[in-house]
Amino acid sequence: MSVSDTNRTIRWPGDPAGLTPEAVDFEAVAHVLGNTCCWGGRTVRFYSLAQRAVTVCTAVQALGGMDDENGRSLALHALLGDAWRAWLPDRTGADASAKAMEKHKRERDAVQRAVLEAAGAPAELPQSWDRALELTRLRVEATLVRDLAGGDMDRVAQRGGPLFPPLKKRTAPMRPDVAANRWLEALRTALRAADLRAADPRAAESRAQTPGGGT
Repeated sequence: MSVSDTNRTIRWPGDPAGLTPEAVDFEAVAHVLGNTCCWGGRTVRFYSLAQRAVTVCTAVQALGGMDDENGRSLALHALLGDAWRAWLPDRTGADASAKAMEKHKRERDAVQRAVLEAAGAPAELPQSWDRALELTRLRVEATLVRDLAGGDMDRVAQRGGPLFPPLKKRTAPMRPDVAANRWLEALRTALRAADLRAADPRAAESRAQTPGGGT
Protein backbone atom coordinates (compact mmCIF):
# COMPACT_ATOMS: atom_id res chain seq x y z
CA MET A 1 0.00 0.00 0.00
CA SER A 2 1.40 3.40 -0.97
CA VAL A 3 0.15 6.84 0.03
CA SER A 4 2.70 9.20 -1.50
CA ASP A 5 6.38 9.25 -2.44
CA THR A 6 7.78 11.86 -4.81
CA ASN A 7 10.60 9.51 -5.89
CA ARG A 8 8.46 6.69 -7.22
CA THR A 9 6.30 5.92 -10.20
CA ILE A 10 2.55 6.02 -9.56
CA ARG A 11 0.96 2.60 -9.99
CA TRP A 12 -2.32 3.30 -11.74
CA PRO A 13 -5.26 0.96 -11.07
CA GLY A 14 -5.48 -1.84 -13.60
CA ASP A 15 -7.13 -5.23 -13.72
CA PRO A 16 -9.20 -5.60 -10.54
CA ALA A 17 -8.95 -9.40 -10.61
CA GLY A 18 -6.87 -10.60 -7.69
CA LEU A 19 -6.21 -7.10 -6.36
CA THR A 20 -4.22 -7.26 -3.11
CA PRO A 21 -3.90 -4.58 -0.42
CA GLU A 22 -0.18 -4.30 -1.20
CA ALA A 23 -0.99 -3.30 -4.79
CA VAL A 24 -3.24 -0.37 -3.83
CA ASP A 25 -1.64 2.99 -4.62
CA PHE A 26 -3.66 5.65 -2.83
CA GLU A 27 -2.00 8.51 -4.66
CA ALA A 28 -3.22 7.00 -7.91
CA VAL A 29 -6.69 6.49 -6.44
CA ALA A 30 -6.76 10.14 -5.34
CA HIS A 31 -6.08 11.38 -8.87
CA VAL A 32 -8.57 9.00 -10.49
CA LEU A 33 -11.30 10.13 -8.10
CA GLY A 34 -10.27 13.76 -8.57
CA ASN A 35 -10.58 13.41 -12.34
CA THR A 36 -13.90 11.53 -12.22
CA CYS A 37 -17.14 13.50 -12.14
CA CYS A 38 -20.05 12.53 -9.92
CA TRP A 39 -23.27 11.25 -11.50
CA GLY A 40 -21.41 9.81 -14.48
CA GLY A 41 -20.72 13.34 -15.69
CA ARG A 42 -24.41 14.10 -16.13
CA THR A 43 -24.06 17.67 -14.86
CA VAL A 44 -23.08 20.99 -16.40
CA ARG A 45 -20.66 21.80 -13.57
CA PHE A 46 -17.86 19.34 -12.81
CA TYR A 47 -17.84 18.01 -9.24
CA SER A 48 -15.40 15.21 -8.50
CA LEU A 49 -15.81 11.99 -6.58
CA ALA A 50 -12.76 13.02 -4.54
CA GLN A 51 -14.34 16.28 -3.41
CA ARG A 52 -17.61 14.59 -2.54
CA ALA A 53 -15.73 12.01 -0.45
CA VAL A 54 -13.85 14.74 1.43
CA THR A 55 -17.11 16.60 2.06
CA VAL A 56 -18.71 13.45 3.48
CA CYS A 57 -15.62 12.71 5.57
CA THR A 58 -15.59 16.22 7.06
CA ALA A 59 -19.29 15.96 7.87
CA VAL A 60 -19.07 12.58 9.62
CA GLN A 61 -16.10 13.76 11.67
CA ALA A 62 -18.36 16.46 13.11
CA LEU A 63 -20.70 13.82 14.53
CA GLY A 64 -20.50 13.18 18.26
CA GLY A 65 -20.55 10.08 20.43
CA MET A 66 -17.53 8.35 18.87
CA ASP A 67 -14.18 7.35 20.32
CA ASP A 68 -11.03 7.90 18.26
CA GLU A 69 -11.05 4.45 16.71
CA ASN A 70 -14.69 4.60 15.59
CA GLY A 71 -14.16 8.12 14.26
CA ARG A 72 -11.15 7.01 12.25
CA SER A 73 -12.99 4.00 10.82
CA LEU A 74 -15.94 6.17 9.85
CA ALA A 75 -13.65 8.74 8.21
CA LEU A 76 -11.88 6.04 6.18
CA HIS A 77 -15.14 4.52 4.99
CA ALA A 78 -16.33 8.00 3.98
CA LEU A 79 -13.15 8.65 1.99
CA LEU A 80 -12.94 5.20 0.41
CA GLY A 81 -16.60 4.59 -0.37
CA ASP A 82 -16.09 5.25 -4.10
CA ALA A 83 -12.54 3.88 -4.34
CA TRP A 84 -13.72 0.86 -6.32
CA ARG A 85 -14.52 3.21 -9.20
CA ALA A 86 -10.78 3.62 -9.80
CA TRP A 87 -10.76 0.00 -10.99
CA LEU A 88 -14.27 -0.59 -12.26
CA PRO A 89 -16.79 1.37 -14.32
CA ASP A 90 -20.24 1.98 -12.95
CA ARG A 91 -22.72 -0.56 -14.26
CA THR A 92 -26.31 0.57 -14.04
CA GLY A 93 -29.27 1.02 -16.34
CA ALA A 94 -31.73 -1.09 -18.22
CA ASP A 95 -29.00 -2.52 -20.47
CA ALA A 96 -27.27 -4.23 -17.52
CA SER A 97 -28.44 -7.83 -17.12
CA ALA A 98 -28.97 -9.39 -13.70
CA LYS A 99 -25.98 -11.68 -14.32
CA ALA A 100 -23.74 -8.75 -15.25
CA MET A 101 -24.89 -6.78 -12.22
CA GLU A 102 -24.14 -9.69 -9.89
CA LYS A 103 -20.67 -10.12 -11.39
CA HIS A 104 -20.04 -6.39 -11.04
CA LYS A 105 -21.12 -6.46 -7.38
CA ARG A 106 -18.72 -9.33 -6.62
CA GLU A 107 -15.84 -7.48 -8.28
CA ARG A 108 -16.73 -4.22 -6.55
CA ASP A 109 -16.92 -5.87 -3.13
CA ALA A 110 -13.56 -7.60 -3.68
CA VAL A 111 -11.89 -4.31 -4.65
CA GLN A 112 -13.39 -2.52 -1.67
CA ARG A 113 -12.16 -5.22 0.72
CA ALA A 114 -8.61 -4.86 -0.63
CA VAL A 115 -8.71 -1.06 -0.45
CA LEU A 116 -10.09 -0.98 3.10
CA GLU A 117 -7.54 -3.56 4.24
CA ALA A 118 -4.76 -1.49 2.66
CA ALA A 119 -5.91 1.49 4.73
CA GLY A 120 -6.20 -0.58 7.90
CA ALA A 121 -9.96 0.01 8.03
CA PRO A 122 -12.51 -2.60 9.09
CA ALA A 123 -14.31 -4.33 6.21
CA GLU A 124 -17.66 -3.35 7.71
CA LEU A 125 -18.89 -0.68 10.09
CA PRO A 126 -21.23 -1.35 13.01
CA GLN A 127 -24.81 -0.95 11.80
CA SER A 128 -25.38 2.33 13.65
CA TRP A 129 -22.23 3.92 12.19
CA ASP A 130 -23.03 2.60 8.72
CA ARG A 131 -26.48 4.18 8.96
CA ALA A 132 -24.95 7.47 10.12
CA LEU A 133 -22.59 7.43 7.14
CA GLU A 134 -25.41 6.77 4.68
CA LEU A 135 -27.54 9.59 6.12
CA THR A 136 -24.56 11.94 5.91
CA ARG A 137 -24.08 11.02 2.26
CA LEU A 138 -27.72 11.85 1.61
CA ARG A 139 -27.29 15.23 3.29
CA VAL A 140 -24.24 15.92 1.13
CA GLU A 141 -26.26 15.05 -1.98
CA ALA A 142 -28.93 17.54 -0.87
CA THR A 143 -26.20 20.13 -0.31
CA LEU A 144 -24.98 19.68 -3.87
CA VAL A 145 -28.51 20.10 -5.23
CA ARG A 146 -28.74 23.38 -3.32
CA ASP A 147 -25.28 24.74 -4.14
CA LEU A 148 -24.87 23.45 -7.70
CA ALA A 149 -28.39 24.29 -8.83
CA GLY A 150 -26.91 25.88 -11.94
CA GLY A 151 -25.25 22.57 -12.74
CA ASP A 152 -28.51 20.89 -13.74
CA MET A 153 -27.30 17.50 -12.49
CA ASP A 154 -29.39 14.48 -13.35
CA ARG A 155 -31.43 13.77 -10.21
CA VAL A 156 -31.98 10.18 -11.28
CA ALA A 157 -28.24 9.69 -11.68
CA GLN A 158 -27.69 11.48 -8.38
CA ARG A 159 -30.02 9.16 -6.42
CA GLY A 160 -33.52 10.43 -6.87
CA GLY A 161 -36.01 10.22 -4.03
CA PRO A 162 -36.60 12.81 -1.32
CA LEU A 163 -33.93 15.31 -0.36
CA PHE A 164 -32.58 15.30 3.18
CA PRO A 165 -31.69 18.54 5.01
CA PRO A 166 -28.49 19.93 3.45
CA LEU A 167 -25.35 20.77 5.37
CA LYS A 168 -25.05 24.35 6.61
CA LYS A 169 -21.68 24.91 4.96
CA ARG A 170 -21.92 25.71 1.28
CA THR A 171 -19.75 23.99 -1.30
CA ALA A 172 -18.18 24.99 -4.61
CA PRO A 173 -16.40 22.76 -7.13
CA MET A 174 -12.63 22.38 -6.78
CA ARG A 175 -10.17 21.77 -9.60
CA PRO A 176 -9.46 18.03 -10.01
CA ASP A 177 -5.87 18.33 -8.79
CA VAL A 178 -6.94 20.32 -5.71
CA ALA A 179 -9.65 17.80 -4.87
CA ALA A 180 -7.20 14.91 -5.29
CA ASN A 181 -4.71 16.55 -2.94
CA ARG A 182 -7.41 17.30 -0.34
CA TRP A 183 -8.54 13.65 -0.51
CA LEU A 184 -4.98 12.42 -0.09
CA GLU A 185 -4.33 14.76 2.84
CA ALA A 186 -7.53 13.61 4.58
CA LEU A 187 -6.38 10.02 4.13
CA ARG A 188 -2.92 10.79 5.49
CA THR A 189 -4.51 12.48 8.53
CA ALA A 190 -6.60 9.40 9.29
CA LEU A 191 -3.63 7.09 8.85
CA ARG A 192 -1.39 9.29 11.01
CA ALA A 193 -4.00 9.22 13.77
CA ALA A 194 -3.95 5.43 13.65
CA ASP A 195 -0.14 5.32 13.79
CA LEU A 196 -0.04 7.70 16.76
CA ARG A 197 -2.71 5.71 18.57
CA ALA A 198 -0.84 2.44 17.97
CA ALA A 199 2.39 3.98 19.28
CA ASP A 200 0.76 5.40 22.41
CA PRO A 201 1.09 2.92 25.31
CA ARG A 202 -1.86 4.57 27.04
CA ALA A 203 -4.03 3.82 23.99
CA ALA A 204 -2.86 0.21 24.01
CA GLU A 205 -3.71 -0.07 27.71
CA SER A 206 -7.14 1.45 27.05
CA ARG A 207 -7.82 -1.07 24.26
CA ALA A 208 -6.80 -3.92 26.52
CA GLN A 209 -9.24 -2.75 29.16
CA THR A 210 -12.09 -2.48 26.64
CA PRO A 211 -14.24 -5.61 26.23
CA GLY A 212 -13.07 -7.28 23.05
CA GLY A 213 -10.09 -4.92 22.84
CA GLY A 214 -7.40 -7.31 24.04
CA THR A 215 -6.61 -10.77 25.29
